Amino acid sequence: MLLDPENTLFVRGATPVLLLADAPVHDALPPLNASDGAVPPCEGWSIVPRLTLCLVDGPGEHGLVVPALAAPVLGRADGGAASSGMADWCADAEQAGGAVVLSLDRMPEAFDWSALLSSGTARGGFMPALG
Repeated sequence: MLLDPENTLFVRGATPVLLLADAPVHDALPPLNASDGAVPPCEGWSIVPRLTLCLVDGPGEHGLVVPALAAPVLGRADGGAASSGMADWCADAEQAGGAVVLSLDRMPEAFDWSALLSSGTARGGFMPALG
């Protein structure tokens, strides 16, 4: 499935984040239980971060493609470098060995990490990158 890039937000960081809104895989992803701030692995799922397309692959027929080059990228949430290009996000994902993928009903108005992790409505977790 192809996900509209307007329903995504790539966030740079030591462990990069991909936020998905209204994603067709939402119900297939595990509920996120990270109230302590530690994001669990998303068992059976992986991510292929590329400059033009980002693939989120799950078990069975579950998965989606994001036209990454057209998607918004937010600079580091941890206050680091302000660079906000997709190539930089991909480099972050390569260094981290994957990315946190969070699926929400709708895109939040502001990126608030603690609110996302404790919302009770987010699904997903850390997905390893495939080469």
